[in-house]
This record gives sequence, C-alpha cells and structure tokens, in this order.
Amino acid sequence: MAKKILKFLMGLIIFLILVIGGLILFATLTRYSPEEKTLILHIDQPTVFSDTAQISVLTWNIGYAGLGDDMDFFYDGGKSMRTSRERTLENHRAILDFIRKNGHKNFLFLQEVDKESKRSYRINTLDSLQQLMPDTWHAYGKNYDVRFVPVPFYAPMGKVNSGIVSSSHAAPITSERFSFPGSYPWPSNLFNLQRCFLLNRYPVDNGRELVVINTHNSAFDDGNLRIKQLNYLGNILEKEYEKGNYVIAGGDWNMCPPDFEPEFFFNRFDTMDLMHIPKDFLPEWQWVYDATVPTNRRLQTPYDPATTLTTLIDFFLISPNIKTLEVRGEHLDFKHSDHNPVLARFQLLGDRTIKPTEYIGR
Repeated sequence: MAKKILKFLMGLIIFLILVIGGLILFATLTRYSPEEKTLILHIDQPTVFSDTAQISVLTWNIGYAGLGDDMDFFYDGGKSMRTSRERTLENHRAILDFIRKNGHKNFLFLQEVDKESKRSYRINTLDSLQQLMPDTWHAYGKNYDVRFVPVPFYAPMGKVNSGIVSSSHAAPITSERFSFPGSYPWPSNLFNLQRCFLLNRYPVDNGRELVVINTHNSAFDDGNLRIKQLNYLGNILEKEYEKGNYVIAGGDWNMCPPDFEPEFFFNRFDTMDLMHIPKDFLPEWQWVYDATVPTNRRLQTPYDPATTLTTLIDFFLISPNIKTLEVRGEHLDFKHSDHNPVLARFQLLGDRTIKPTEYIGR
C-alpha cells in the first residue's frame, strides 16, 4: 500500500513538473517581445497647431471594462478574476458613453483597452472606439499579449490581448510606441505586461512640435522598476523640451505626484505601500491634477465609499512652455472602472516659459 501511495505521489509530481515546464516553455516561445521603439502611425499631411493653441485632454484607465464597483481582484488581494459577462457589457457601454460625451476633447488617453481577452469576454474595445469616433486618429500600443495567464490557479485569466490608446482629432506626424526598460523577475515576466508609452508628434506653426505622451507605468513591484521607467521617460521628456517642443504627458503613472497631499471629501486615502514620484524629478515642470478627486481604488473588496482605500495616480506632467487652464477629476464612484477619469485644458505659450510659482490647477 505504501509503495502504491509513493508511486502515485511520484507520478503526480512528475506530471506537475511536465505541466508547469510545458507552460513555461509555451509562454517563452510565444512571448510578446516588442522593439524599444515601434512606429504606429505616419501621416504625410499632419494637423498644424498654433503656438498659442488651447489643448484639451482626457485620460482614463478603463480597467478593460471588467473592474467595476462590484469587483475585487486577485492581483490586489481579492479573489476574483473577472465579473459577469452582463456586467462587463454594462461597463463597456457606460465607458463608451462617457467617451462619446467627451469626444470633443483634442486628445484621449486610455489605458487597459482590451482587444481579445478572456477577462473581458473577447470584447474588442479598440474596434468599438473606431466605430464610435470614425473621424479620429487612433494609435494603439499593445502592452499585454499572453496566450495563457495561469493565475489565479482556481480560475486562470487565460488569454490577454490589451494595450493603451491615444486618440486625437488632429493628424499626427508620427505615433510611436516606446517600450519601458526592465521587467518582473522570471518566470512571472512571461505572463505579465510589457509596459510602454505612446508618443505622438504634431507640428506647431512656429516650427516646433507638440509632443503628447500616453503612459501606463508598472505596478505591483517594490518601486525599483517604476523608478527605472520614470527615469527613462524623464530622459525623453527633457530631450524634447531642449529642442523647444511643447510636451504633455499623462496617463496612469502608478505613483502619486511629488509631495501629494489629498483633499478627498468622500473617500479614504490609501497610505499602504504609498509611492511618490521624487520631487527632484523635472522640478521645473508642472504636475497637473485635481487633489479633491481620487483616481484609483484598492480592489481587495467591492467598492464601499466609506471603507475602500483610494489614491491619485492618474494625472499630467507638462513642460514649462505650457500653461494649465483647468484640471478636473470626474468622480464616477468607480462604477464601471477602478479608475476615475481626469480632464484638463492647457495653452501653449509661444516663446514664453513660466515658473512653478505661476502654476495653477495642482
């Protein structure tokens, strides 16, 4: 009897080794490995902006239409992998409706836009955006392409195909995808995101360029990966500004702005594992956010405004030759995404620059 049990256990161990080894081999062979820089769009007749143009931008991590207020999430200490199909479709419709109502904005930055993923029931949100806004330029930067994500083991996430989208009424000179450096340790990096940002260029009538960047930085690391990515992005931002260009960067930074102090009225601020962007990072530039509205919530449990911890990680960074006219967080009670959208208006300042003391909207 003991020999039979031992034989069974040995067989089980060998089976598990073969399954896990096969899964890792499959993930390695099919791994999405983009170049550091990839051209997404190139337009021969781009839209030209005035050097005093007003620019409106909306940024929103839409949580692949699957992280509404009913959800907890296993990556954040919860148990669930996805909500129901009916709720996902409801979230998707509501997200598209909000985008439609704000479709007049010059630029739209979206993160966690699924094209064909098990977690969002194969909904193609990029296709829906193109149908909703057919006269708009849509640049898609893929950052998650895994054939089979094996976690959580009791209900695997399965196939994921997702990315970030920069949409604009204006035609860009180019839209490029930049891969962030670094990754999670092996083998988890085989099943995780390949983080990136999108950089769009537009000509300005004074011979310079307007550079708009949609970013989605890493999460769930000890902070070293996020700092590495931040420094990589910062180097590009500085080089663009040194050329005389106007630069707007926004998105989901997965960090709070430097020295951020919340002014939330209806939510608790999340101080767990809190990470701020270093205050010496581009100190002459302006961080633009609405301190009264949280933009992200914890997903350990479904949303409860009285108890759920919230934070602010979605915002903008602008170069000193741009002025903030308005910034507003739109508190949607995390009904259809675990993030709230942020809207802002800016103005290009021609040949002027302004000091941080002149900034508004922080």
